Amino acid sequence: MEFQALTVISISAAAAWGFFSCFALCVLLVVTKRWHGALTMDFTDGIQKFHTAPTPRIGGIPIVLGLVVAWSVAQQDLKDLLLPILLAGMPAFLFGVAEDLTKCVGVMQRLLATMASGLLAWWITEYSLTRVDIWGVDWLLSFTLVSVIFTAFAVGGVANAVNIIDGFNGLASTMATLAFVGYALIAWQVGDYTLANASLVLAACVWGFFWVNWPFGKIFLGDGGSYFIGFALAWVAVMLLARNQSVSAFAALVVCVHPVTEVLFSIYRRKVRKDHPGMPDRLHFHSLVKRRYVARWFGEYSNAVRNSITGALVGAMTLTSIALASLTFTSVHLSALVFVTLGLGYVSVYARMVRHHWCSPITFLFVKPNKHAGLAV
Repeated sequence: MEFQALTVISISAAAAWGFFSCFALCVLLVVTKRWHGALTMDFTDGIQKFHTAPTPRIGGIPIVLGLVVAWSVAQQDLKDLLLPILLAGMPAFLFGVAEDLTKCVGVMQRLLATMASGLLAWWITEYSLTRVDIWGVDWLLSFTLVSVIFTAFAVGGVANAVNIIDGFNGLASTMATLAFVGYALIAWQVGDYTLANASLVLAACVWGFFWVNWPFGKIFLGDGGSYFIGFALAWVAVMLLARNQSVSAFAALVVCVHPVTEVLFSIYRRKVRKDHPGMPDRLHFHSLVKRRYVARWFGEYSNAVRNSITGALVGAMTLTSIALASLTFTSVHLSALVFVTLGLGYVSVYARMVRHHWCSPITFLFVKPNKHAGLAV
């Protein structure tokens, strides 16, 4: 009992140090922006921009530094899980920060950097995705080369998905914090307490950023922050599956169903519209929520306030995901059903926003492109 009490105190201390370090560093960057703003500001020009004033977009730096501080005070078993995340996350983080500062790092370069983080994490830990609980695919993943390549693609996909949903104050950080808590809940239930604690420390670091980003949008994640958080989420999911055979792979997907569905559907709709898959636009789910609902319900408030309301509303959708994942993680069939249901629910709400009436998500997805009026908004 004494050992368990000391462990809890150590975890609480690591999470607290991560939270307060990240929060303090974010505040420091905000109050000193006149000194570094020429390099770090995110200006308001751009089709995907909703903010109303130039804002520092290097929130990933305090998150990473806060995690370093948390690692430094953690117990050894927790350090052993956090250190690979810090080291392997550097390609994704550094290429993202380079884009934040120079605005000239290409989409493909950043995608490859996030995949490189996945490869580096495998090289350090020897963890990779050896199963996705799909017959036939699991056989292919039994081959190390296939498993490692698949893991790199999966990690890169999740990292870029988090970057895509980073559109409003508090959105990505709310989603990521809740997702880390969701993975912690599952890990705790299967007895993987070290992984649960690592996930909670990551949640605490992101939460420290949240309270400077939301509701007033004083600092943004930037690509460095969103890529690093996305990589960390993906790698926690990889470790959860690799260390705990009783956890369904679909449950890990359910926790991140929002960004995963967003990126897959964005690829689909851009193909339908014959748009370049890497070009920004205002047709993301969160963008439409603001235009269709928040603007109508909260029209008397300023644009900045509406941005924050949208971020909180859409980010909080992950509460449903983590609740369902924590209830169904032992069953492949139930968690797969939940994943498909939530994905189709996303498509149904999207269809409602662009067509202004409810329709079948299957019909919405599979009508011919030249008749797909709903995607022409």
